[in-house]
Amino acid sequence: MRRKHQAWLAAFVIACGIALALGQSVLDGAAEAQDGGPGAELQVDPFWPKPLPNKWLLGHVIGVAVDSRDHIWVLHRPRSLTESERGAAADPPTSECCVPAPAVIEFDQEGNVVQAWGGPGDGYEWPNEEHGLFVDHLDNVWIGGNGNGDGQVLKFSRDGTFLLQIGSAGPLSGSHDTTRLGRAADIGVDPEANEVYVADGYGNRRVIVFDADTGEYKRHWGAYGRPPVDGELAPYDQQADPSPIFGDTVHCVQLSDEGLVYVCDRMNHRLQIFEKDGTFVREGFIGKETAGASTWDIAFSPDPDQTYIYNADGGNHLLWTVRHASLETLGTTGRRGRMAGQFEATHSVAVDSHGNVYVGETLNGRRVQKFTPAGM
Repeated sequence: MRRKHQAWLAAFVIACGIALALGQSVLDGAAEAQDGGPGAELQVDPFWPKPLPNKWLLGHVIGVAVDSRDHIWVLHRPRSLTESERGAAADPPTSECCVPAPAVIEFDQEGNVVQAWGGPGDGYEWPNEEHGLFVDHLDNVWIGGNGNGDGQVLKFSRDGTFLLQIGSAGPLSGSHDTTRLGRAADIGVDPEANEVYVADGYGNRRVIVFDADTGEYKRHWGAYGRPPVDGELAPYDQQADPSPIFGDTVHCVQLSDEGLVYVCDRMNHRLQIFEKDGTFVREGFIGKETAGASTWDIAFSPDPDQTYIYNADGGNHLLWTVRHASLETLGTTGRRGRMAGQFEATHSVAVDSHGNVYVGETLNGRRVQKFTPAGM
C-alpha cells in the first residue's frame, strides 16, 4: 500500500511539473506591457499545426500568408535541411526520418495539410533560395528569392500551375534596372489597380511595381520616395539622424486598407509609408534602441480600422505589437528560445480573418507558430 501511495505521489509531482512548464511556455508566448483592446495581446496555441505527414520536415520558414478561405500558406527552403535531417531521403536511407517537405504548403484552420507543391519546373526559373510569399485576392501564390543570381518573382495558381515570371535570373544589375530584380524579399498585390509591389530587396534598395498579369514595369522608388541609391552602407547608428536611403534590407511590402504602401527598412529599424505612386507619407521606428535589426515583416489586425500592426523582429527574436494610427509600439510577444511561444529568427507574419497571428521562423527556428488574440 505504501509503495502505491509513493508511486501516486511521484506521478502527481511529475504531472504538476509538466503543467507548470506548459504554463510557463504559454506565458512566454503572451504579450508583455500591452496597452489596448482585443488583439493587442496574443497567446500561443502550442498544438498548431498538426504533425506533418510523409516524414516531412521544414527547413528555413521564409514566408507565411493567408488566403481568401483563411487557409495558411507556408514557404520554406527544403535545401536548407542538413544531410542528417533528410536521412530518410538518402539512398540508401541513413535514418527512418525525415525528408524535406515541398517548398509550398497549404494548411487549413485546424492545422491539417491541404496540399503541397513547389520546386523547379518547365517554363520558369525557380529561385536558388526561396524568400517571400504572398497569396493575392484571387488566391494566386507569389514567390520571391534572395539567393545569388535570383532576379525574379514567380506567380502560380493555388494548385501550383505556373502563371507568370517577372524578371530573370542573373547577376545584380542595380536599383534602376526595370527588367531584373535584385534578390527580391517580399511581394504584395493591389487588387484595385491589379499591380504587384516588390520589396527589392537584398541586392537592390527599392520598391518596384509591375502589372500583376503581364509583368509590365510601372514605377519604382527608394527611401522617402526619392530615386534609389546603391553603394556602400554605413553601419546603423542609433544616435544618428534617420538614413536618407534604404538600408540592408528592403525586407517587406504590405498594402493597407487605407490604400497606403508600408515598407520594412530592416537595418534602419523603421517602417516607411507611401502613397501608391511612391509619394512619401511618414515613417515610424520600431525597436530603434535595440541591437538587432527589427523590421522584418508586418501584418495588420483584421478589424475595420486595422488597429494593430504585428511586426516580426528576427534581430531580437520577438514580435512587436504597434498601434497602426500612431506607429507607437505597445509591447512585445515572446523572447528568444525554443519553447512554444518563443522565437528563433522571427521572419514572417500573417493574420487571418479571426485575428489569429501566424509567425514563421527561419535559420535555426524552422517552424510556424499560431497565436490567438487574448480577450476575443
